[in-house]
Amino acid sequence: MAGRAPARSLRPRRGRGRFAIVAARFNEPIVKKLVDGALEAFAAAGVGQGSVDLQWVPGSFELPLAAQTLVRSRRYAGIACVGCVIKGETPHFDFVAGQAAAGIREVGMSTGVPVTFGVITALTEDQAWARAGGPVGNRGAEAAEAAIEMADVLRQPSGRRRRRRAPASPK
Repeated sequence: MAGRAPARSLRPRRGRGRFAIVAARFNEPIVKKLVDGALEAFAAAGVGQGSVDLQWVPGSFELPLAAQTLVRSRRYAGIACVGCVIKGETPHFDFVAGQAAAGIREVGMSTGVPVTFGVITALTEDQAWARAGGPVGNRGAEAAEAAIEMADVLRQPSGRRRRRRAPASPK
C-alpha cells in the first residue's frame, strides 16, 4: 500500500543539533528531489542550512557505509539516507534494495544514532517520481522528519518521555 506518511507535528526549534543527508547518485534526478524534500523538512523544523551536511555516494548500496562513517564522526544527531532503486529485468533490484535497508537499519541499531530510510524502491520510474515529491509524497522529507523526531526522542532523559495523544483516525 502506498501513501503519504502520517503527518508530523515537528515544531521549529533551534538547538536540535547537526544532521546529515547521505544521497545516492544512481537515479540522480529523482534523488535530487528527495534531497530537496529533506532540506525543506530540516528547515521547517528549525534546523538551519549550516547545520545540515550533504554527502553523495555512488548508489543506494553504499549508503550504509557512508552513514556509518558519518555517525562515527560524532558530529550528527541523525542522518537521513536517500536513494532510488527501480526494478529492472534482473534480481539486482532485490539485492540492492534489501541490503541498503538492512545496512541502514544496522547502522542505527548498532550506534544508537537515528539513521533513517528514505530510499524509494519502485517497480517503475513513474512510481519513483510519485514518491519524490509527487502525489504520494516525498520520501526524502519523510526520512528527514523521522531523523529529527527520533533525535528528539533519544535526547530525552529516560523516564521523562513526553506523552502524546494518538493521532485521530481518518473518517
